[in-house]
Amino acid sequence: MLEGRTVAAPALAPGLHVVATPIGNLGDITLRALRTLAGADFILCEDTRVTVKLTRHFGIAAPLRPYHDHNAARVRPAIVEALRKGAAVALVSDAGTPLVSDPGFKLVEAAIAEAVPVEAVPGASAALAALTVSGLPSDRFLFAGFLPSRAGARREALDALAAVPASLIFYESPKRLAASLQAMAEILGDRPAAVARELTKRHEETRRGRLSALAAEHAAEQPPRGEIVVVVGPPEPAVAPTGDALDALLIEALASAPVKQAAGDVAAATGVPRRELYARALALKGADGRRR
Repeated sequence: MLEGRTVAAPALAPGLHVVATPIGNLGDITLRALRTLAGADFILCEDTRVTVKLTRHFGIAAPLRPYHDHNAARVRPAIVEALRKGAAVALVSDAGTPLVSDPGFKLVEAAIAEAVPVEAVPGASAALAALTVSGLPSDRFLFAGFLPSRAGARREALDALAAVPASLIFYESPKRLAASLQAMAEILGDRPAAVARELTKRHEETRRGRLSALAAEHAAEQPPRGEIVVVVGPPEPAVAPTGDALDALLIEALASAPVKQAAGDVAAATGVPRRELYARALALKGADGRRR
């Protein structure tokens, strides 16, 4: 099965096949994806003009049908009926894994409701590709899609994500990138981050640094071209105060609370062990009494 040669169409089991396609480099298509697309009764895609480039390149003859946000509600009943009658249908997005910031969820939901088999044909995903090259923690992450375009709604969305103990992955448009990075720095804190652009393509680029520095860089430049993924590291642990700074917090707390409560309040605020703070508060209270 080589590029430029017609792909044979093996028998494909009835059901809905959710097929990941390349996010840029056509060489990232999987052999299973090619066999699935070739064997489908028809292929559902966001834009037939985009997907036809892939099918022509690999000699896939299965017919293409549009399925996108604007026609989904109208055409979905007919697709589900075809699935109920035993059709083998492939679902793709313009690039990457369907349902990840792309239409398709309601179709999968409807197919499952009708007891139609739904099968994943995994492959490329811009979100995962960006995470792997970001240099940020990948053991726990949350995909947050596109942030709202309006500043107020964007801030609310970031506020809701600020405490999530995981790396955050966003898709963003070139024109909004600088403003979004600045909002992230202000609301999430100046965390380490990465801006990945044009992944797997000729002009692939990944910039890494603190959010404030990345925001300043992009604000000083023309909006970049291409598809963009932003990965932001998880919240960084607060550095507990020590020495004079810790004493100052205890003295302030002792001014309005007894020793035990003051130690507890400062422990809750700083993460310093209560027992250590209680002993230090007693010492400070004694020193204050001696000074008097």
